[in-house]
Amino acid sequence: MAVADGTITFSPALNSFINEWKEKPGNLIMVLHKVQEEFGYIPREAADKVAGMLEVPLAKIYGVITFYHFFKLEKPGKYNIQVCLGTACYLKGGSNLVDELEGLLGISINEVTKDGKFSIEGVRCVGCCGLAPVLVIGEEVHGKVTKDQLPGIIASYT
Repeated sequence: MAVADGTITFSPALNSFINEWKEKPGNLIMVLHKVQEEFGYIPREAADKVAGMLEVPLAKIYGVITFYHFFKLEKPGKYNIQVCLGTACYLKGGSNLVDELEGLLGISINEVTKDGKFSIEGVRCVGCCGLAPVLVIGEEVHGKVTKDQLPGIIASYT
């Protein structure tokens, strides 16, 4: 967890993971996945710490974080609503779901509600094309979603 003076503390499990992967080829992406798993995103302080632990330039870390869509630089809402915008979902109304969610929550894509509960993210194929259009919230997949279902879905997370 982050501390007031700007330093950050990794859990013992994360420290152990980083030390285990430190000398392995291709370690950076694996380590960044674990950091994001622990914090929900990759805080600047965590990127600095990883750079020191792996002895790689911070610029290389940011190159990876900004290249891969999976990594987040901003803390998402407690309930990050991922709307699939892959081809099947897009053709079946995925972008309409984004528009409706933005209206219901009063935020745009990649923003967080003022109370920190919800964020909206447009993602590429989540592998559930037969259920298009799809939303993913946490580990829960909502398939064949219509705009009319969105208020009920949101209400189930409040």
